[in-house]
Amino acid sequence: MSMNFEPETNAPSEVQQRRQANMLLTRLQWLVIFLLIAVLLWLYISQQRFQHSVTERLQGSEQVISRLNDMDDRLFAMSQQTLPEPRVAAGSQAQNQLDLLRIQIQAADRLLVDNNNSAAIELLRGLHWQLSQSSNEIAPALTVVIKKGLLKDIENLQAQSSQPSPWQLHNLAIQNIQAFLHNHDGDAEVNTDLQPSTQLSSLAGGNNKAITRRQLTIHETIMTLNLAIQASNMRDHDQLISYLTQARKQLAEETESSTGTVGDVDDSANSLAMMEAPSDISEVIHWLDELIANAPTPTPLLTTQILEKPQ
Repeated sequence: MSMNFEPETNAPSEVQQRRQANMLLTRLQWLVIFLLIAVLLWLYISQQRFQHSVTERLQGSEQVISRLNDMDDRLFAMSQQTLPEPRVAAGSQAQNQLDLLRIQIQAADRLLVDNNNSAAIELLRGLHWQLSQSSNEIAPALTVVIKKGLLKDIENLQAQSSQPSPWQLHNLAIQNIQAFLHNHDGDAEVNTDLQPSTQLSSLAGGNNKAITRRQLTIHETIMTLNLAIQASNMRDHDQLISYLTQARKQLAEETESSTGTVGDVDDSANSLAMMEAPSDISEVIHWLDELIANAPTPTPLLTTQILEKPQ
């Protein structure tokens, strides 16, 4: 029996190998194209993000500049009638900038009087930024001194914002005195929230008991202390002392008329941080003496003092 041997047909032919190679090459080409497209797309997205970030920063800087310019315009317009006589030629840009800076510092002082420390700090920061710009023509040496003063003022105001001010402590002590006076005499039911005429009417018609001179004195003293608190809120040192002195005089005269003398109080038992009510009228008078002697005064900004010195 004869056997026929045929060549194996499983091995790829040369044509098939060429087709497979072409297909692999084509796939590699498309893969490279896709990778290039992905890289280009990533670069485009990154460029857009970077451009968007730069645009936002520029817009933020423009807003800060716009706010400062608007503030400068308003302050300059409001102060045209109170500007001091220029000490140099009107064409001096540096002097004009210095005069405007003084007005802006006065505005910061006004904000402090209004107890708006946060707005004052923001204004001082804006002035520090303003002095760092290329448009600033104030003498470099003076600019350095002013910028240091601004930074010191900002630091001081931030520290003050975290603790009670002397004015607040004075108000607290005055309110403690009022609370004691209000409850001192059981017959003197005085509502310190009413107007003086209304309070007197309530005293005259609200009780059947006779109103004594002592009750009226306590009522008048409480009202005077209300005025002292208002003066303290306005940072008015002279008015604060005036009302405290008047209140002391009212109580002293009543005490002297009833006892013939004003008692002494141990100094060691008192301080400006008075957190408890006094025990008697003599101690109230001593508290008022302490408040008068230690009445706070408005502290000008360090930058204000720098600008007030002759240049």
